[in-house]
Amino acid sequence: MSLFSRLAEKSWLSPGTDGYQDPAGYRPTAVAVGLYIYFGVVVVIFSLIVAAYLMRMGLHEALGHVSDWRTMPEPPLLWINTGILIVSSLAWETARRASLAGRFERMRAGTIAGGFLGLAFLLAQLLLWRQYMAAGYYLSANPANAFFYFLTAVHGLHLAGGLVACGSIVGGSGDPGRTSRNVRLCAIYWHFLLLIWVLLAALLLST
Repeated sequence: MSLFSRLAEKSWLSPGTDGYQDPAGYRPTAVAVGLYIYFGVVVVIFSLIVAAYLMRMGLHEALGHVSDWRTMPEPPLLWINTGILIVSSLAWETARRASLAGRFERMRAGTIAGGFLGLAFLLAQLLLWRQYMAAGYYLSANPANAFFYFLTAVHGLHLAGGLVACGSIVGGSGDPGRTSRNVRLCAIYWHFLLLIWVLLAALLLST
């Protein structure tokens, strides 16, 4: 539908009156609107944290050798965790496509696989934290460490929320249409978290 056609609509009339007909699937569901609003809030939160990170790092560059900023190493587990999250996102994409095709068994399998891999990512992140702490990179040691733990913790909390939604889908026994919709929304949410993680990892590794 073109923009001019949309502006010319008489949406205040009842469907079918005076030639007006509400297109099928025209209005998004309330939960979909809520999800996209949530995305906007999350983007603002992470943008503010990243801005603070860059400003603090800029102070480190301005002060030079007297700064307390110390970069952290790049252990292999960081790359492994990224790979786990990518595979998890692919599993959710499989579930999303299966829901569109009406293949509910495949959709359920993709949902369970995506949730399991998401949980594996969180556990691997905790293991990464332990490795850093064992090497002496404590949260209070310097600002770079603090930002790393804070950024990864905030991302992990959002992913944990996605796991709660995944559990409600797997454990639920509602109508198939609603379940399929929830799977598609969870897949979008997972892709969003993957994008956030890739951007954060690129920021942390490049600085």
